[in-house]
Amino acid sequence: MALPTKIEVRGARVHNLKNIDVDIPLHKFVAISGLSGSGKSSLAMGILYEEGSRRYLDALSTYMRRRIKQGTQADVTSVKHIPSALALRQRPSVPNERATVGTTTETFNVLRLIFSRLGSPVCPNGHRVPASLEIAEAASKSGQDMMRITCSTCGVKFYAFSAEDFAFNSDGACKNCGGTGKVRQLDEDKLIADENLSIEEGAIASWSLPGRNFMPNVAQHAGVRIDIPFKDLTDKEKDFVLNGPEKKYKMDFLSGTGRVFHDFNALYENAHQAVLRSAKSSKSERAQKRIAEFFTYSTCPVCHGTRLRPELLNQLVNGKNIDEVQHMQLGDLPKWSKEVLAQLPDDMQKMASSLINEFTNNLQPLLDLGLDYLTMARAGNTLSTGELQRIQLARTLRTETTGVLYVLDEPSIGLHPANVDGLIKVLRKLVDQGNSLVVVDHNVDIISAADEIIEIGPGSGEQGGEIWDQGSPVEIKNDPQSLIAPYLNGKAKLMARKTSEKVNTEKITFEVDHYFNLHDIKAGIPLNQITAVTGFSGAGKTSLVLDSLVPAIQNQSKDEKLPKQIKKFNSPVHNVVSVDASPIGKSTRSTVATYTSIMDNLRKLFARQPMAKEKHYTPSYFSYNNKEGACPTCGGTGIVTLDIQFLPDMQQTCPTCHGERYNPKIQQVKWLNLSIVDVLNLDINEALPVFKRVPKIERELELLKEVGLDYLHLGESTPTLSGGEAQRLKLVTHLSHKQDDTLFVFDEPTIGLHPLDVKVLVQVMQKLLDQGATIITITHDLNLIVNADYMLDLGPRGGENGGRVVAEGKPADLIKKPESLTVKYLADYWKQFK
Repeated sequence: MALPTKIEVRGARVHNLKNIDVDIPLHKFVAISGLSGSGKSSLAMGILYEEGSRRYLDALSTYMRRRIKQGTQADVTSVKHIPSALALRQRPSVPNERATVGTTTETFNVLRLIFSRLGSPVCPNGHRVPASLEIAEAASKSGQDMMRITCSTCGVKFYAFSAEDFAFNSDGACKNCGGTGKVRQLDEDKLIADENLSIEEGAIASWSLPGRNFMPNVAQHAGVRIDIPFKDLTDKEKDFVLNGPEKKYKMDFLSGTGRVFHDFNALYENAHQAVLRSAKSSKSERAQKRIAEFFTYSTCPVCHGTRLRPELLNQLVNGKNIDEVQHMQLGDLPKWSKEVLAQLPDDMQKMASSLINEFTNNLQPLLDLGLDYLTMARAGNTLSTGELQRIQLARTLRTETTGVLYVLDEPSIGLHPANVDGLIKVLRKLVDQGNSLVVVDHNVDIISAADEIIEIGPGSGEQGGEIWDQGSPVEIKNDPQSLIAPYLNGKAKLMARKTSEKVNTEKITFEVDHYFNLHDIKAGIPLNQITAVTGFSGAGKTSLVLDSLVPAIQNQSKDEKLPKQIKKFNSPVHNVVSVDASPIGKSTRSTVATYTSIMDNLRKLFARQPMAKEKHYTPSYFSYNNKEGACPTCGGTGIVTLDIQFLPDMQQTCPTCHGERYNPKIQQVKWLNLSIVDVLNLDINEALPVFKRVPKIERELELLKEVGLDYLHLGESTPTLSGGEAQRLKLVTHLSHKQDDTLFVFDEPTIGLHPLDVKVLVQVMQKLLDQGATIITITHDLNLIVNADYMLDLGPRGGENGGRVVAEGKPADLIKKPESLTVKYLADYWKQFK
């Protein structure tokens, strides 16, 4: 019997997929392409991954399944021959503060073994004991003999450090900072929000924390005047506010709900205590984030940021301690590993080679993916989305599985064009190991490298959801119907706007010094033009723009100190808006109508109708988020969730409102013979003629159409929108008024965007420019860079080899004489379309 050669999907109806049938080749590299919102992720993640992972979990015992979060069953008639599936998502979760690149990639685990087995410790009398087989053997012993060695100089017996001792999340943690490398101190300056305000008006910032809003009343009861500016209080009053003793005061207290508590025993917490107590008691992530604003974080004075107990740094390998090695760039570690092996005695070579090979094998996928500039000591929560995804991919490759379906969503995020070849090499290796690979991506080189291309389309939302094209790259290139073909065969028109002939001489100018790898950087951002900030991952783009320029503008507008790294700063622009492609809202209650002002205006409109007035329905009755308007069965969500014990929870359409969210009696109110449910079911194109005499709503609808979202329904749930759709929706509110005083910063704005979507984004950016805005885009996307007026390229590489401006000017001028890697790739790309 012949083994199956393809996954057979029949009747796929997830999200906007229109009951499609498709065959996905097994043991091949398959790329899925299509416009943003066309249904690519619905097929890849919503069906292939969900079904592949769910069926694997179905093979486990009931006991195990109850303890594993299971996905819901995909809305599909059948899926045959699907292997167990693993997914690498577009947005991996951000590691906590204790994680580093070393712990996340597990390279630090091997390094700890190297230091315990191959290290040179120091005896209690201060003698250096050279690396030996005796030390390595002692590490393998158990009980009291484990790591017990004898000093070759003075003969004293002592315990060398084991691999566990070098773990900063365990035995090796610095006692002072607990292994985080940082200590937290309360910032006195943050306690007072504004000394010109009275306490009653909110002068004490820490008393605005949850559960502390009654402190002003307690202070007043204790004799502090709360109705005059804080700066005018006596020193005694100020001291009581900041440092007063914890004490209970019996007083009448009026709660926020208007209820009066007589003889209430109110415990006074001064401004300091309010923060410290909140930090200990608050559990929610949101509250902790607010509390963190009152603290400054500095390097631990005991371990100096190494996270480890200081005595651990005495044990050396090839003359370096473990902290020095974990601060080396990953790209330098293979050379260091060879040096370690070369200086060890002959009788250690076999064992040492095994450890060193394990170490370098762990490193290689990271280097192939262009992460050579990272260090093992780099904090995990400072990594970009693209870096996290590539680390995730490197770990996957190292497991050397076979027979698995890997589903990757945008693995090229944050990847410089020079690193794409390394990514393709890694993807090919996954297939060569006997796996099947499905990649959702828009990078032309990655799509070209696939064995088969599946195009979902032709449009977005309801205009997509069909198999538009399928075949080998050669077949797709020659198919006039294909949307990606012009970008594969060089026939596409790259320009989506007419760039400025001259770079604007009026600029935001600033200098950054001594900040990560940025040293004495002078930069200028031309006003009312698009500037593309480019360069390798780790070159300093985020440090320059998001960590330096953005807070400088924000602080200037608040009359606060500029960031320490800013040496000179001049900005005619005083507002800054950061725009990304992250989902809008986590709740299904958030819709296109509620995100814009359309819903507010709709509720007012329906509340003015005769029946609504007769029944005393206020605007709140026309919200499904209020009990007056919500369906009593589902509470306004449109769905009910059924708990089926050990099976995944099942969601089904609410039997009362049939998914319409509203109380049936509210739907009886009509405007132009339409209920509010009828209106929310309209798409933008259908709604425009309906609201031609309602200016406030019509203007919002026109803006939605202008940004290419005319196919969305007013009641469409925003968390289900693609990254490109979410990004454009966020911009709608900024297109209705002048933006002369605003800088828009787009960080990797083309995540999830087809080249044709990039054109739409560029046209939306042009609308912002027409309103007077200034735009910066941090990007690797060559389609976007060619449409910029100005280019600021950092490099030449990442990490210590980055941090310099290596090219700046108009892209069209720079490609005539390429002097940086980014510009060389841009020039080569440009030539393909000439």
